Amino acid sequence: MADVTLPSLGESVTEGIITQWFKKVGDTVARDEPLFEVSTDKVDSEMPSPAAGVLTQILAEEGDTVETGSRVAVIEESGAAPPSASDTDEPRQESVAPVATPSPPSIVAPLADAVNGVVVSPVVRRILADGGVEPSTISGSGPGGSITRRDAERAVLDGPTEEMVVALSNGRRRMGQHMAVSAQVTPHGFVAIEADGAVFAKLDALGRSTRDGVAISDEMLVSLAAVRALAEFEFLNATFAGEQLVVHRTVNLGLVRSVADDGMLVPVVHAAAGLTLRALARRVSELDERVASRHLTTDDLMGGTFTVLGAPSASTLWSEPIIIQPEVAVLSVGAVHEVPVVVTLDGVATVAVGRRVILGLSFDHRICEPVGAAQYLERVGQLLAGLDVEGER
Repeated sequence: MADVTLPSLGESVTEGIITQWFKKVGDTVARDEPLFEVSTDKVDSEMPSPAAGVLTQILAEEGDTVETGSRVAVIEESGAAPPSASDTDEPRQESVAPVATPSPPSIVAPLADAVNGVVVSPVVRRILADGGVEPSTISGSGPGGSITRRDAERAVLDGPTEEMVVALSNGRRRMGQHMAVSAQVTPHGFVAIEADGAVFAKLDALGRSTRDGVAISDEMLVSLAAVRALAEFEFLNATFAGEQLVVHRTVNLGLVRSVADDGMLVPVVHAAAGLTLRALARRVSELDERVASRHLTTDDLMGGTFTVLGAPSASTLWSEPIIIQPEVAVLSVGAVHEVPVVVTLDGVATVAVGRRVILGLSFDHRICEPVGAAQYLERVGQLLAGLDVEGER
């Protein structure tokens, strides 16, 4: 008979938690075969069997905290097992030596480290604490739902496992429905170009406001050029009515606006063709104030014929927007960024800091192809570069 004790597990370690038995009473075990797993505040370890034989008793259950040196199990060694009757010619009566009743192990605190009744070893608790994961959010894969070291490591790698059920707002639901319909019925195409952004440096030098004190954004400059370019690309200022394409003479400019926790809105600057920069800035400012105060009227949101999406953030290079039905195109504006550019002065090429902006166009393939879309964007870039910011502000 061999006693199985909890060995010393390192300097200053005086106890451990039995987290898992790999064998049950009556199972045959081989010498050095993993018998049980123990966890301390330093490490999880698999303990090997000290002898070969049959596991006859388990003295410490899973979840028990046991002092080092305590007996946790008993193995009837193979060498001490009596021969069977088939091993001799004559049957003989077996004699069984009395087995001393083993003293129980010194159990310090059963289930000392448990969450909702599930065993959590010190090392597992430390891994979860360092990773900011609550033990109660994990479904353990160990016996009785205990959390193993692998469970803890996986939970920290994946992050917190709590789930939240969030109801969509009416605005987001409507936006999603509209975008889904547009993606289904419209054969989308997309083209982007890089345009010269020197005009933005001119605006910075003059001051980013009109003479009336209204703020001027990069989006406003691009929108002005986009509206003027539509005079030469009328097929982009159009809407579908069933299977018929309606080309509009009046440009009603939609501007995409994000609404906190409620998706987006697209207020419309009606009759935008012919507006100066100062007039466009005033109209856009008035619409933005009504968006912020939620005082938009139905007319403010109706009748758009062409839409512009400004840069969603200061680091956005470009975006590929979905067309607003029943329109046929939407222009996206990237963030203006500084880049090294080659300039020629007195016949000498040098490198200087310049500004560039990426303009993109999502278009309906039923009315346009990439060549036409690119030509429109190039024209927008030309008109943008030639804007008389000082005269129009």
